[in-house]
Amino acid sequence: MVRARATKPSALAFLQNKKGGLALEKTKTRKALPTWFHYSLMCLPGYIWLFMFSIVPMVGIVMAFQNFNPSKGWFGSPWVGLENFEFLWTIPDAKRALWNTLVIAVSKVILNIIVPMTFALLLNEIKNMKFKKGVQTIVYLPHFISWVLLGNIITNMLGTKGILNYILGLFGAGPVMPMTEPSTFQGLLVGTDIWKEFGYGAVVYLAALTGIDLSLYEAAAIDGANRWQSTWHITLPGLVPTVVLLTTLAMGNVLNAGFDQVFNMYNQLVIETADIIDTYVYRLGIVKLQFSLSTAAGLFKSVVSFILVVTSYALAYKFADYTIF
Repeated sequence: MVRARATKPSALAFLQNKKGGLALEKTKTRKALPTWFHYSLMCLPGYIWLFMFSIVPMVGIVMAFQNFNPSKGWFGSPWVGLENFEFLWTIPDAKRALWNTLVIAVSKVILNIIVPMTFALLLNEIKNMKFKKGVQTIVYLPHFISWVLLGNIITNMLGTKGILNYILGLFGAGPVMPMTEPSTFQGLLVGTDIWKEFGYGAVVYLAALTGIDLSLYEAAAIDGANRWQSTWHITLPGLVPTVVLLTTLAMGNVLNAGFDQVFNMYNQLVIETADIIDTYVYRLGIVKLQFSLSTAAGLFKSVVSFILVVTSYALAYKFADYTIF
């Protein structure tokens, strides 16, 4: 019986086996990494941006509790505790700005829910798809126009020498000045904001309408329900989760009446009813260089907005059984 002679593995085979083992180890290591690690790595530039431009500047919050002096810096300025907040409540302009902010913002929140939902319900009844999509596109376009441009367009249309007064002059009518009338300027702010944003809200509600089960309407029709009854008992309840979501998101902006809109449209003649917290903070910090007071006003607004967001979500979870998770 002839035994096979044992041979040593060649150097080439050894290197190949070693290379394959290393590749296998790399594959195992790659598989062992949790899935979230790769996604987090993709988000790393966003994390860096957030840290540099959102987290680091929060150090400036200390100015709200200081008599800030730029020459002494954040850590050299004297501390005054809550004196800046107490002083704000004694300034008539601050109280006026807070009241104007609440009136304008709450009006926008309410109407930016009612108007888009009503328009979506009406548009959903149209059977001609080309016409429906055309209208949907047209009303959605103003959402993409910045208030820098839109504010100038509105001023040129409704200003003292605007297009509206020119047309009225052709018919011998007197000029109207909604841009310089304090009693009507808040309505102008709310109306133009609704005109700009209701197309976006309508798209959201139209998407929500497509998620309602059509068999519910068929069952209602069999039971003899008319169009209004179907809308009241099926469509509107089906839109409740979307309404809750949009309302919860909007609650955080109750003290944000739209700085870019107001700043590009208001003037000294309407400042009594148009001045909001954001424009007031801008004037305090940038124009009057009162950094401590402007920081205190901004911090007050941020804290109240945070409380409103948490409260609205808690109410939505309790009464509407709504959760994002």
